[in-house]
Amino acid sequence: MKPAAFEYVAPRSLRKAIQALAQAGDEGKILAGGQSLVPMMALRLARPKLLVDINRIQKLAYIRKRNGALHIGALTRQREVERSDLVRSACPLLYEAVPFIGHTHIRNRGTIGGTLAHADPAAELPGVAVALDAALVLEGPRGERTLRAEEFYLSHYATPVEAGEILKEVRFPPWPQRSGCSFLEVSRRHGDFALAGVAVRLSLDPDGRLMDPRITLIAVGATPQRIAKAEDLLRGEMAGDRLFDEVASQVSKEIEPESDVHASAEYKRHVAGVLTRRALRLASERARTFV
Repeated sequence: MKPAAFEYVAPRSLRKAIQALAQAGDEGKILAGGQSLVPMMALRLARPKLLVDINRIQKLAYIRKRNGALHIGALTRQREVERSDLVRSACPLLYEAVPFIGHTHIRNRGTIGGTLAHADPAAELPGVAVALDAALVLEGPRGERTLRAEEFYLSHYATPVEAGEILKEVRFPPWPQRSGCSFLEVSRRHGDFALAGVAVRLSLDPDGRLMDPRITLIAVGATPQRIAKAEDLLRGEMAGDRLFDEVASQVSKEIEPESDVHASAEYKRHVAGVLTRRALRLASERARTFV
């Protein structure tokens, strides 16, 4: 199929892109990698009247470290993140999750900002952002504002981005010492959307007890879900299989996935528990290697 008719602009500055989007209101869409938007337009599930191509705004493409935090520009390609030694050292969970996104040719064009702003509940990067309390920086006609990742995801494909606003950067906090992580997911085939997935980070205090645990599930609800009750079970405890079994059981109880054509809710709930148990073990082992 062919997309419905639309106007096209390719501004060279963020200011001009914001102006174009603001004038278009709800009828304008941003084109970055186009991995989600272009297929939706071809099927006429999306019919923007104006397409604002931001690919010429090169100042939105970067990976850098500031005061220990990792800053990534929204136009940065996923493949760049996947191959970055800085990302590998500064944010191992992000580094581990990126290869699960589609296939290499998808990641060559897909952008970090695009997958975060698209807000697909089965996407990997929103889950990582929520797990790590990442900050998402928006700029629009009224200036700049920053939202925590957990505030950013409202429902399926729904965010608080306003007309004229552009997601321009994501910031991941400094990686704690004595920390290990794991990202795992199950899909029908490699590169398909996840049926269930989990992002875990565990830190150890000097006595080897767990502190600041992070567990976030993807593809089992309308948004990435950080499981606070499961994290509470871990906090202050010594890592072990019995504890991890209890936490995995709590995760299965907490989530409320919906059945679809690919998997039943019962199956997703079971898989989420299994993945959580595996991810906790792996993250714990990795954390101990840094003690």
